[in-house]
Amino acid sequence: MFTKEMITASQAKVQSGADYPRLVQELKAMGIRSYVHFVADGSNVFHGDGGHAVTVSHVQETILVADRASEDLLRRSLSIHQQGKTDYPTFCREAGEAGVAAWTSDLEAMTVTYSDLTNKPILVEPIPRPK
Repeated sequence: MFTKEMITASQAKVQSGADYPRLVQELKAMGIRSYVHFVADGSNVFHGDGGHAVTVSHVQETILVADRASEDLLRRSLSIHQQGKTDYPTFCREAGEAGVAAWTSDLEAMTVTYSDLTNKPILVEPIPRPK
C-alpha cells in the first residue's frame, strides 16, 4: 500500500518535466494506477487497487485558471517543460493560464488528460517512456 510519505519522497527527486517518466515508473511500482492533479491548489489524489486513495496537498499560492482553454498555449508549455527548461511550479502556472483546471494521469494507459473548468478534455498526451 502506498503512502503520502512514499509519494512525496519520489516527487522530491523531480527537477523538471524531463524527470516525469522516471517518476511515473516509481509511482507504478508503488501500486498507483492513476492520479489527479488540481491546478488551483496543487493537490493530488492518488488511486490504487481496491479503492485505496491518498491525497497529497502542497503549499502554494492559488493558481488562477483561465475561463477559456487554449490547446496551443498548453502544447507550447508542455513542450518546453518536457525538455527540462521549466520547473514544476512554472508549468503549473502556465497550465492555469492555458485553462487547465486539472489533469489526470492514467498510469495503466500511460496517458495524461488535461481538462478545463467544466472537466472537458483539452488535450490527451502519452506519457513518455523513461530514457
